[in-house]
Amino acid sequence: MTRRCKVGVQLPEVERFVPWPEYLDLARRAEAAGFDSIWVGDHLIYDLPDGSTRGPYEAWTTLAAVAAVTERVEIGPLVASTSFHAPAMLAKQAATVDAISQGRLIAGLGAGWNRREFDAFGIPYDRRVSRFEEALAIIAPLLREGRTSFHGQFYDVDECVLDPAPVRAGGPPVMLGSNSPRMLSIGLPVVDLWNVWWSVYDNSVERFAEIKAEVDAVMPQGRHVEATAAVLVTLPGGRGRMMGETYDARVATVTPDDLAQHVLRLADAGATHLQLVLDPITADSIDTVGAVLADLGS
Repeated sequence: MTRRCKVGVQLPEVERFVPWPEYLDLARRAEAAGFDSIWVGDHLIYDLPDGSTRGPYEAWTTLAAVAAVTERVEIGPLVASTSFHAPAMLAKQAATVDAISQGRLIAGLGAGWNRREFDAFGIPYDRRVSRFEEALAIIAPLLREGRTSFHGQFYDVDECVLDPAPVRAGGPPVMLGSNSPRMLSIGLPVVDLWNVWWSVYDNSVERFAEIKAEVDAVMPQGRHVEATAAVLVTLPGGRGRMMGETYDARVATVTPDDLAQHVLRLADAGATHLQLVLDPITADSIDTVGAVLADLGS
């Protein structure tokens, strides 16, 4: 068998506290295990079902560190909220991470959704999609062309220059972290990839195919935007993946035993890159799934 699409892994977010040395060890282990990419969530805090509050490491700082301790894998946020930083500064962060990784960044972008963290960190939550639209209009040309001016309702930049430029020619690929109609109308004319989260398509190949058909139906003429999907993989000891204040909704179960066929079927349905969310996310889980990927080839 051959893999036919790239397969990455998301590092821990708030499933458990992970000391920083262990976090970097997981990144190195994922690269050694044969994953094509490593992803980190971009969140600030979650209120958990047990009443506690927990936050992950900051995404762009983390990506810079992961870039420095890996050599081959692509890396990216899954996905970065454009509301958390001024758009030109986010482009600057992305270009720097691309340089540290020597051209391995995929710039996943979205509008954000967890109001709790917006309010806690003093970030405006209103009109998030409108703010995203203006942010993308600044970030994309900066990453691709190195210079832009933009005067909008929420953001203003005047003769902004991105220097040093990203290492990858034409800038890192930009991925849209949404399949909602309005976000697609904003993103599809601009981005290189789009992504759907496992709970949105029920972790099901059939539902992924339906959503991809819906996206293809509104694709601007002459554009090709690759389809990507996050996949929840349940391993022994898995208890469900936390989603904000609640645990994951019921979805189709994907285990290591059926992961190979699941990957192949998603590739047949048009997915070009998958991000595996392992439950639990441990060194043993990475090694177990890495063995499955080895059987699939590269």
